[in-house]
Amino acid sequence: MGSATSSMAAKFAFFPPTPPSYSIYADASTGRLRMSDVSERDDVDVMKLRTKRGNEIVAMYVKNPSASMTLLYSHGNAADIGQMYHIFVELSLHLGINLLGYDYSGYGQSSGKPSEQDTYADIEAAYTCLQETYGVKEEDVILYGQSVGSGPTLELAIRLPCLRAVILHSPILSGLRVMYPVKRTFWFDIYKNIDKIPLVNCPVLVIHGTEDDVVDFSHGKQLWEQCKEKYEPLWLKGGNHSNLELFPEYLRHLRKFITAIEKLPRVHDVSVQSTDNSELPLITIEVNRDKSRLSTDHREKSRLSTGQQDKARLSADSRDKSRSSTDKREKSRKSVDRLLKSRNSTDQPEKARNSFDRLGDMVRSVGLCNADCLKPTALEA
Repeated sequence: MGSATSSMAAKFAFFPPTPPSYSIYADASTGRLRMSDVSERDDVDVMKLRTKRGNEIVAMYVKNPSASMTLLYSHGNAADIGQMYHIFVELSLHLGINLLGYDYSGYGQSSGKPSEQDTYADIEAAYTCLQETYGVKEEDVILYGQSVGSGPTLELAIRLPCLRAVILHSPILSGLRVMYPVKRTFWFDIYKNIDKIPLVNCPVLVIHGTEDDVVDFSHGKQLWEQCKEKYEPLWLKGGNHSNLELFPEYLRHLRKFITAIEKLPRVHDVSVQSTDNSELPLITIEVNRDKSRLSTDHREKSRLSTGQQDKARLSADSRDKSRSSTDKREKSRKSVDRLLKSRNSTDQPEKARNSFDRLGDMVRSVGLCNADCLKPTALEA
């Protein structure tokens, strides 16, 4: 039943451009892979990556010699990297970053058929390429997810404890929530971002247009509210789902975010067995329109509060000892009863609605602009 539901969701949720906007060929003189219908550049590598689900996806890597960080970009629906090529190149140039973009299975010249699980395997293959081919460290990676791309982005983000940052561009709460204003997560839903965002431990920037008629503005706001490490969001007044790159504030805010992230210390891996949060490095980016700063006194306060908690525990232990063993057994029985009641009251999966509105009208992602909208003159406007 699960695979049938996944297949049905994929049929309604994914819209790869038909035909693809590009083809792949090998350069006769160098043997390097190239993309057709785009300008050839020496700073762009084109490659094919094998995923753990057996598909071969196409990716492009844009190199910036002055970059200290790398953006892993998951594009939106109804687009492929041939259409995103110039945007990727301009973002790399103006933000001073390396950038790897990839096509999902079944998109562009990638093999296979698109599905939720395949997109998870796709982004994992892209991330592995960054590590193994380009030597990029986890703490130097920023994940960027646009619309449907927010799904694989958050799935990877919750599995990378040392990730530098996450950018969500017109993100979705979940696939079903795009179509219906449901308040809970159903078993047949896809891309359950609302359940994953609280598990992301790095700074998160959310960008959304206030007049988005495809993925409502409320999706971005709710995701931002659930973030642990909030960065000043970018709510583009009048922006819709397909034109956010046209706003001068878009690049300015991205550059501001990248600059703030570069100033933060890298998060190196720590023992996940440790349960004392006061010993873990903490990154805090305050929601402040003028500056973003690292909270340097948090750990000291944490140590003080830990001592206070220890005193409270000793006091509580003394009170507990004074209570009769009969009361303890009674409370234990009540606690078990409540736990069992809670488990038994879990809502059973509901059947999918008889009529699924096509996500073509609702989850159509990624607004494309030409490279002119990203030129320096627009930045200073």
